[in-house]
Amino acid sequence: MGVIAMLIVSLHSKLHVFFALLALMSGSASVAIADVTIDACVAENSLIHPHLAADMISLNGFCASVGGLIGFSISGFLVHAIGSQGALGMLTIPSALVILAGMLLKDVHIPNFPYKQAHMKFVEASGKMLTTLRCPEVWRPCFYMYMSLALSVDIQEGMFYWYTDPTAGPSFSEGFIGFIFAIGSVGSLVGVILYQNILKDYSFRSLLFSSQLLLSLSGMLDLILVLRLNLKFGIPDYYFAVIDEGVAKMINRLKWMPLLVLSSKLCPPGIEGTFFALLMSIDNIGLLSGSWAGGLLLHLLKITRTEFKNLWAAILIRNVLRLLPLALLFLVPRSDPNSILLPADLLTEDDEAGARQVATVELASLTVDANRTNGSLQESKNQEHLDVEREDDEASLLANRS
Repeated sequence: MGVIAMLIVSLHSKLHVFFALLALMSGSASVAIADVTIDACVAENSLIHPHLAADMISLNGFCASVGGLIGFSISGFLVHAIGSQGALGMLTIPSALVILAGMLLKDVHIPNFPYKQAHMKFVEASGKMLTTLRCPEVWRPCFYMYMSLALSVDIQEGMFYWYTDPTAGPSFSEGFIGFIFAIGSVGSLVGVILYQNILKDYSFRSLLFSSQLLLSLSGMLDLILVLRLNLKFGIPDYYFAVIDEGVAKMINRLKWMPLLVLSSKLCPPGIEGTFFALLMSIDNIGLLSGSWAGGLLLHLLKITRTEFKNLWAAILIRNVLRLLPLALLFLVPRSDPNSILLPADLLTEDDEAGARQVATVELASLTVDANRTNGSLQESKNQEHLDVEREDDEASLLANRS
């Protein structure tokens, strides 16, 4: 789907805006489906190997950061060399690689699968998801994740236009903006490495408190850049913008990693992939809410492509809003990634069913063994009786001969 969507956008120069948006939505949907599928695989393996949950999510984040680094590094060059349509056409390559990755995934084949019972399985899984969401151990962290993402309003669009404005901003080129975002991917990569090697064994609450506080403080770097205070300190705009982006992405990754590990710990057995996809949907709704809130904030402050008079106020309001999720940290468990968060009834439901099945098999085996033992004893008694009778007959025959 992603390959077809990107080909349509890149090959039709006069494509109607409706069909162009539809193609871009299809491409984004294909990326989201692939992302959720990989996350579901990680969540399923996190339950099978709980002590490796943080490591697997760190590996996933590491690969995502490397991919972002490569993409941002060449995006500006591609737009400058072959134009925007040509750059969109190049997106068919990663989409094709996703198809190859799907072929390499090994799924368990179930022969003679009862497809007629698929509806019953869907209803059963839906009921189990609702039951899980009603647990305080689950809905409280989910509510925190949504609110922390929704309150981190996104004003990146206003910052982007300010970056390229020749009058009010530093007038960065397209290639340099791509370089800035590439450095942001390096910062994200550093965040993954820090989490994996130093922070992965800390409690969820302490990590989220520190990362949320640092996220608000790092937003002040944008304020320094917009007010041009960096020039008073003798730091050029391009150096300060690169540092700003790297620090912001690193802290964002440090905040995102424990949220992913927490989400994997909230998935009940049997529906790990489906429930993890549901949690990621909640997080994406939070990101979308933050984007809408940021757009509304820019509109209320009359910030446009050419007007940036109140951009500093938007940055200040965003930084203050980032502090509000700290008041909701009581919803997050104090436990660390090595702990079990779900209640015992959700974790042992399938185990009890399996235990009952094993017990039935064992009882059946014991019954068969008992029957075999009884049969062997009866055969032994019969054999002894025949031997006794044979000895009596021989004794009588000897007596008659005598």
